[in-house]
Order: sequence, then structure tokens, then C-alpha cells
Amino acid sequence: MSFDLLTMGRISVDIYPNDVGRTLDRVESFGKYLGGSPSNVAVAAARHGDRTAVVTRTGQDPFGEYLHRELAKFGVDDRFVSGVEGLQTPATFCAILPEEQQFPLYFYGRFPTAPDLQIAAEELDVDAIRDARVFWSTVTGLCQEPSASAHIAAHEARPRTGLRDGQYTVLDLDYRPMFWESVDEARTQVAKVLPHVTVAIGNDEECAVAVGEGTPDEQADRLLDAGVEIAVVKLGPEGVMAKTRNERVVSAPVPVETLNGLGAGDSFGGAFVHGLLAGWPLAQTLDFANAAGALVASRLSCADAMPTTDEVVSLLAERGRLVPETEASA
Repeated sequence: MSFDLLTMGRISVDIYPNDVGRTLDRVESFGKYLGGSPSNVAVAAARHGDRTAVVTRTGQDPFGEYLHRELAKFGVDDRFVSGVEGLQTPATFCAILPEEQQFPLYFYGRFPTAPDLQIAAEELDVDAIRDARVFWSTVTGLCQEPSASAHIAAHEARPRTGLRDGQYTVLDLDYRPMFWESVDEARTQVAKVLPHVTVAIGNDEECAVAVGEGTPDEQADRLLDAGVEIAVVKLGPEGVMAKTRNERVVSAPVPVETLNGLGAGDSFGGAFVHGLLAGWPLAQTLDFANAAGALVASRLSCADAMPTTDEVVSLLAERGRLVPETEASA
């Protein structure tokens, strides 16, 4: 059975404070959650009823066992998740300071390398990657070998010309400077996979890394010129834009009281994938994804906070926004 969504890349244990509004040095207790953007996206899509799996690696330790259990709990297939001897499962600490709208991340166990950067090309299930309706990867997966070569091999296994109707290859432009020596290095790596990508998603800084500085429309046009079919550019307080060669749509922000700004982008991604799979019009897919992201921003955790389809539809209806033509409850 092929997967609706197969993601590839980072996984970690997110350590979030129970004491919201305090800096980490003043936090007294924490909770642990599944984390890592591609893994969160798989969870988000699974919450909408899609068949999902993730290609990643953990340490051979209790935290690695915990992540396997969490993936299973959320309905994400873990058959492509393997352990790496001698490396520890990474943990990511976050301070949650909603009044300041600051959510600084502190990565532990990722330097000089991490298990999910040890994914090797020869270990990939190329058939599963080729057959997935949507394949999702991030720029971060290109920052180090052997992960970079594995990601390139995965994209080469599903060239644009070989995709069936209803298949998509998504690149999350997810640029995190602490994982790179320079912007130029990241741009060079992005250029290696962009020819295989049909959907690119990023904010203005991430799009600038991929295709250079410019207005959101200029950046979207450059992505389209590179062969991408749908360019999604996040506009910050102005919402999010999606552009194709013959359509441009903008989804205005869905106002919520933000508790934790982390994870909203992953919820957006999983919901956007669900809309693509469901065949919804682009404007409705974008509004649905925007609302899904807003819901997670109003909650504490990431993976555990991913909304169901019904929750997203309810928020859209409450705000008088576009509701998808097909309401598939999950």
C-alpha cells in the first residue's frame, strides 16, 4: 500500500516548559513531546485521516523508543525509522514567552551530528518514495552528509516528469542558520533538489535563501520559473500567499491568542497536504491550512496539538472563512 504522505528528515524529543512565561533558567518542570518538523507534518496529516510515514533515524536509547511509541500513537507508520548506534536521540528545549511573542529554541544532541542526519541513500525504500502520493522533505535535511545525498537520491527517484496525476513533491524551505556554514551553501544544496519539486513552502527569509531577495510575488515567480507548480510564501502578519502559473490567492491571518508559535508551520503543512490530496481548490486548501496553523499556535505543544479536520472546519465556519467543499472528518 502506498502512503498518502511520506516525509523525510528531522525527529527529536521536544522539551517544553509547563511554566509558561518564564525563561528556561526559571522553569521548574517540563513536558516531553514528539518533535522535528517532518515528523510533525506526518502527524498533522495523520490527524486528518491520511496514511502517513516518516523516514528518519533516532538514537538507540529510551528517547528513541519513546518516539517510536509516539509515532504509533498518532497513527504514523514507523517502519522507516531506524536506530543509530553511538548517537543519542536529540532533544530540543524551548522557552515559551507568549507576551513577548518569543519562543527561542535550544538544540541538544545535534552537534556535530544527529541520528536523523545519518540517513543513507542506500538504505532508502525507493519504491515507497516513488509511490507516495506526496513526498515531503526540508532544506535542513540537506545540511550534512550522508543525509544530503540521501535527500537528493529520494528526489531523483521521483522526477517531475514521472509523477502521476495527484502526486506532489513538497520542499519545506525551512532554513535554520545554525545548521549551515553559509547561506550560499544552503542555496547550492536547494538548487540540487528544486528541479524535482512541485510545491515549495517558505517565509520570505527562507525563499530568499532558495531564490534570492525580493517581494513575495517576485520570490514566488522565481520558484515557478524553476519549475515549481505551487509556490507558497508566508507573509507574516499579512497571512499567506499561494501562486501558480495562472492563479494567485492570499489567505488573511486567522486571529487567535498565541500561546506557542512553534508547530504552527508544521500543522499548516500537514493540512495543506490534506487539501492537495482531497483535490480542494487552492484558495480553500490555503484557508484550511492557515486555520490549522492558527489552532496549533493557540496550544502548548506541537505534535500533540495537531487539530482534526472537524476542529479546523469549525474554526473556519466560526470566523466566516472558506470551508472546504469536501469535509472529511478525522
